[in-house]
Amino acid sequence: MQVKHQFSLKELNTFGIGVFATAYCAAETEADVLEAIGQTSLPVFVLGGGSNILFTEDIQAFVLHNKITGIEIVEESDSDIIIKAGGGEVWHSFVLWCIDKDYGGIENLSLIPGTVGAAPVQNIGAYGVELKDVFHSLEAIDLLTGNTLTFSKEACKFGYRDSIFKHEWKGRLIISRVYFQLTKKNHKLHSSYAALKSELDKQHITDPGILDISRAVIAVRQSKLPDPKTLGNAGSFFKNPEISRELFLKIQEKYPSIPHYPAAEGLVKIPAGWLIEQRGWKGRRKGNCGSYEQQALVLVNYNDATGKEILQLATEIIEDVYDHFGVKLSPEVNIM
Repeated sequence: MQVKHQFSLKELNTFGIGVFATAYCAAETEADVLEAIGQTSLPVFVLGGGSNILFTEDIQAFVLHNKITGIEIVEESDSDIIIKAGGGEVWHSFVLWCIDKDYGGIENLSLIPGTVGAAPVQNIGAYGVELKDVFHSLEAIDLLTGNTLTFSKEACKFGYRDSIFKHEWKGRLIISRVYFQLTKKNHKLHSSYAALKSELDKQHITDPGILDISRAVIAVRQSKLPDPKTLGNAGSFFKNPEISRELFLKIQEKYPSIPHYPAAEGLVKIPAGWLIEQRGWKGRRKGNCGSYEQQALVLVNYNDATGKEILQLATEIIEDVYDHFGVKLSPEVNIM
């Protein structure tokens, strides 16, 4: 394990923000984690794929990069299987590994950037499926004590793009191993989203399997989202808001075609991208950053923007949408 000082994180975050960490090391094993936290007096900051984060200043911390890998079968029956994956595994690579072996449940989560260890923190989701739907449990190391802890699904307190790891345990853990419960046969497919149905129709697929669903998801995502290797971004910057039915009906009076979906406890979920687009932000550029021309929900770094520039753009969008619709958007991206 090698510790580096005043280390640039520009290549380790998908926005491509050029900030520096006071100290940095890559942890490839649990032993590396324990060694690292035992030799620093700095606060420890865990970095995964850097795909859901906006750095606004240098990190005065010991950045511990989760590179713990490994995939193995833990338990299986005729119909189900439990798989353990290292927290540093690339998420999409893990999804493809499962699909290749015909293990179903996470095909709708194809091409989501990031790592396996970051997936439960955000409770990642797409096209009708969330991480919690296939989650079994996880192991994490307490960065203060060095103890290994196990969290069940209930203990994670999953919510919409939310979990206990963004609240009570925020900044306290590095997720080392995640256990998933997937299906081996009779897969429950989720293909009802209009974009997926349209893509499957385009491919003339009437009876899709999990590989077909994955390929359709990949095609849709690639058509809407820029590749961070060529245009810095962190995917969807804002959460889709859940609003009261009363407020929804008020908006619907003026915008009868507003897309919407049922949410918990009588709330209504509306697409943040639709709200942003209605206010004319889609494709608009401000300085070195802007809202992506193909998807208003995505903020992009056109030319060496700073994190503060992107945060200022996000703040202006939030204020504009609230002033017009009375809906307060919340960032899905973690702002540092």
